[in-house]
This record gives sequence, structure tokens and C-alpha cells, in this order.
Amino acid sequence: MIKITPTLSGYLAKKYVINLLILLGALLTIVYLFDTVELIRRASKKPDVPMILVLQMGLLKLPEVGQVLFPFAVLFSAIFTFWQLTRKYELIVVRAAGFSVWQFLLPIAAVGLIFGLMQITVINPVGAVFIGKFEELERTHLKHQKNQIAVFREGLWLKQAILIESDNVSSEDKAELVSGYVILHAQKIQQLKWVLNNVTIFYFTDNNRFLQRADAKTATLKDKSWHLDNVVIHKAGGSFVKEPTYKLPTTLTRQEIEESFASPESMSFWKLPAYIRTLERTGFDATKLKVYYHSLLSQPLMFCAMILLAASVSMRPPRSKGTFAMVATGVFIGFIIFFLSSFLQALGSSQQIPIALAAWSPALIAFLLGLAVMMNIEDG
Repeated sequence: MIKITPTLSGYLAKKYVINLLILLGALLTIVYLFDTVELIRRASKKPDVPMILVLQMGLLKLPEVGQVLFPFAVLFSAIFTFWQLTRKYELIVVRAAGFSVWQFLLPIAAVGLIFGLMQITVINPVGAVFIGKFEELERTHLKHQKNQIAVFREGLWLKQAILIESDNVSSEDKAELVSGYVILHAQKIQQLKWVLNNVTIFYFTDNNRFLQRADAKTATLKDKSWHLDNVVIHKAGGSFVKEPTYKLPTTLTRQEIEESFASPESMSFWKLPAYIRTLERTGFDATKLKVYYHSLLSQPLMFCAMILLAASVSMRPPRSKGTFAMVATGVFIGFIIFFLSSFLQALGSSQQIPIALAAWSPALIAFLLGLAVMMNIEDG
């Protein structure tokens, strides 16, 4: 078997990289236009949101959808590259020179593998910063959310606005309700029943004046309030009161609390393992993040599979008809794999199938299918 030369390998890889970047740029431009129009529609109801901020938010949101489009860009650019090489008889000449299909596929597959590794190690972490900034601007300017929730190694921290009743504050404030906020900390969470353990609550006015502190053994979220048990309330003056039960009004729901955690897309690949351990230590379910983490790990294999599938549908004699059928087949394959991946990841997130099966099986199935078709084409 003739060994493929670095010059030929570089030519094939360069041609594919150019097509990949052009297609990816075109797709991202279209996505940016649609996202910006949607953000303008949402911001039209908020007169305090300037247009420059909307355009900035559209750019910050781009990595979120862009990473979803990467497999499609890899597939469609590979289809176009193989069609282009076949139409110009370049692949015919390469095959006539004695090279096997695996030899001229290798440089293009290597590009897909490198691009997959770059997505995990570079593109995803940089995109996570952009997406995190977008979500922060969205909460502040479009949703006007004042509640803030975070999970750290020490447990759950929650900040919410509240009107503090007059009998809960110092004597000079007894004439009226005091507008302020509370900061709630819990060391552990029983997520199924939504019970917080070892709870500490700090009360502040809007001008950040400390009012009191409440310590409770447990706090349960129900009926638009936190129900605290075995409470000790420490006043600012040094006195304290013990209460068997105590209610802290809240506008938060369980769904809002869960959704306000960092979304998987806003977490860097490098930080995901530590964040998953933190959530599990605190008591939250981290299955969704685990599925997302493993799906990121499977991206290089998925990109190689896309290139194999592209070669299987686009390598045909240059004079044969059926270009439309080729493109339609490629689009159909792309959407089938996208649907299968989304479906299995949803099953994995709901713990109906193992995490590894949910995250890795779409890439593995696509790779084995493309490999089988190419072996049939090459070896008959």
C-alpha cells in the first residue's frame, strides 16, 4: 500500500478546514441575527435596555447555540468537501494512484478529532464565560430577578428581598414594616422533600444595616414560605428569642431555585467535575451535569463519526446524478443523530438509563454505522 504524503494530507486537511470555517461562520451569523431579533422583541418592553446592550447580549449568547451547531457544521462541511473533491476528479486520481479510502479520510478525520478536542478544552471554557455573562445580563435587565442563589462547598447560599415585620426588628423600627433582604445559608439539602438542614438567616435593611440573625435546625419550602423548626432569633442588641416554629415568606419556588443554579452550558469543562461534587455533597441531584460532561467528552468521537457518515453519502462518481438526494440524506442523518442524542440525554438526565449510555451511545452508534458503510464501500 502506498503511503500518503504530508503534502497530500495537508492539502485535504486545509480544504476541509476552510469549508468548515466558512460554513460555521455562515451558521453563526444566521443564528446571531435570529437571536438578536428575539432579544430586541423582549427588550422592546423594557425602555431602560439600550440597543447596544441587546447587540452585546446576542454575541454573548452565540456560543450556547454555536456548540449545538458544531456537529452539523462538521457533517455538512465534510459532505461538501468530499463532493467538491469528487466533482473535480481529485479523489478519482487519488484512488487511481493506489491510495485506499482510509488514507485520504485520515487527514480529514484528524481535523475533526482536533476540532473536537479544541471544543472541549478551549471553545467550551471560553463559551462558558460568555454564556454566564449573558445569563447575568438577562436576569438583571430582561427578567429583573432580585433573588440570587449559589451553591458552594460550604452549602447553599440564597439572597431574597423581604418586608420584615415590625416585631422582628429593633424598637426604633416598630412603627412600620422594614424593606430589606435576607441571606439564607444551609449546609445540607434533602432535595426530594426540599428540607434544608442547619439553617442560618441574616436580616438586613435595604441600606445594608444588620437587623437580626435566625438559626434553625431545619427549613422546609412550602406554601410560599420557609417553615423553620427549633429557631433561635438573635437581635441586633444582643438579646435572643427561641421559637418552636417560624415562617419566612418567600416568592421562590422549587423550580425557580433549581433553574437559578448555573446551567450546564455556563460551566467550563474544567470546572464541571468540582461543581458536580459540590452539588452532590450539598444534596442536589447532579445527573444532568454528569450527562452534559460525558457528552462533551464524546464530542471528538462524534465529529469523527460525522466525517465517516459524510463520506458514505457523498463519495459517488462525479457524473452520477443525485446531488439533491445526497444533501437531503446528509440533513436527514444530522437531524436523526441530533434527535437521538437529545432523546437519550433526556432519558439519562431523568435517570431512566445509565449516564454513560445516554452520553456516549449516539456518538458510538454514528461512528460504527459510518465505519460499516465505508468498509462496505472500500472492500465490497
